[in-house]
Amino acid sequence: MEQLVVRLGAYAHESVHWIVWSSQQNEIIASGILDNAAELQSLSERAGRRPITALVPTSDVLLKWVELPPKAGRKALSAIPYMLEDEISGDINQQFFALGPQKANLQAVAIVNKDKLKLWLEMIKQAGLVCDQLVPDVLAIPQAQDGWAVLELGQQLLVRQDEWAGLQGEKEWLMPALGLHARQYKNTHEQALSVDNYSDSQFDQASEIDSRSMPLELPMKVLASGVAATKFNLLQGEFKIKTSKSAGLKQWRIAAVLATIALFTSVVDKVVEQQHIQTQLAELKSQIDSEYRRAFPTAGAYRDVRATMESKMKVLEQGGGGASMLVMLNQLSAAFSDSNIKPQSLRFDATRGELRMQVVANDFESLEQFKRLAQAQGFVVEQGAINNKDNQVIGSLAVRS
Repeated sequence: MEQLVVRLGAYAHESVHWIVWSSQQNEIIASGILDNAAELQSLSERAGRRPITALVPTSDVLLKWVELPPKAGRKALSAIPYMLEDEISGDINQQFFALGPQKANLQAVAIVNKDKLKLWLEMIKQAGLVCDQLVPDVLAIPQAQDGWAVLELGQQLLVRQDEWAGLQGEKEWLMPALGLHARQYKNTHEQALSVDNYSDSQFDQASEIDSRSMPLELPMKVLASGVAATKFNLLQGEFKIKTSKSAGLKQWRIAAVLATIALFTSVVDKVVEQQHIQTQLAELKSQIDSEYRRAFPTAGAYRDVRATMESKMKVLEQGGGGASMLVMLNQLSAAFSDSNIKPQSLRFDATRGELRMQVVANDFESLEQFKRLAQAQGFVVEQGAINNKDNQVIGSLAVRS
């Protein structure tokens, strides 16, 4: 797997070491040093889709082992900040406590100022990068089996003392401090301090330090190799980074939810539309039945209204002497509409070609107007009994072609 490893400084103006490293091929793809954190954006193309690990100066991180009560639960872990309150300068509310490995009743804890942690994350963010892991730099040095391990990075010296302890600082003052530690170690253990030396630095305290020269490689390659074996991550709790995979999965989940809602809404719309159509169809069937009963009051029950209507129309279309009821009604349509009379009942004598009907008019003049208009069409109109009823005139007419 390929990854980008950057080693940030304590402040944005300090230099940044970086390497693109393939753990499978044990190969350096690219590496370099940036003048400051502002130049991190130049690594965006090199980062690509590779995971990014940032190493931070251990001088800004306090690594501690905390002894917990036997069978301690979550409550005991949440009380760790107060257990270390006397050992930490400043307000503990301004410190972030990240949990490391646990051995029996010993819990490893990394303490870092929240503002410092935010500064490192802001360096990464301003460059358009996403950091997956944040690790104190000394924890990326391979741990010595029976002593310390030392790595020189630029003008700084990184010292790993054990699984969860280390020193980091300027070489000019840390080398004397290393010699002091070695003398104390020899006085206590009556033997020289073994040191795995990953640099070309020479130790003056030959009697107190047993220096074992390790393969001389690029310092960032040594750190990148160590990162692969480091499971610890400062980015916990409120500082946990949402990975691009999680963000992508979330987007897919949102898309799936939206698609489900859209499908459900569509189904509901279709159901509502179908119910509306069924209601309209029922109303239309009722209107058709009502009109059929009005047109054929003596007709009995029927199964198929279309077939029944076609049968009735054929009967009505039968004519005598070349006359047809439908043809006559079609020719008289103008006379009906202009005189504003309305037929109440119709009877057609096919033999005589005569249409007998009872009509309703507004007045006598309307009946006379219908008679004139029908005669103008070539029909013979005979007027029967005429009565007044409710301010209307009801009369009988016989029309022959």
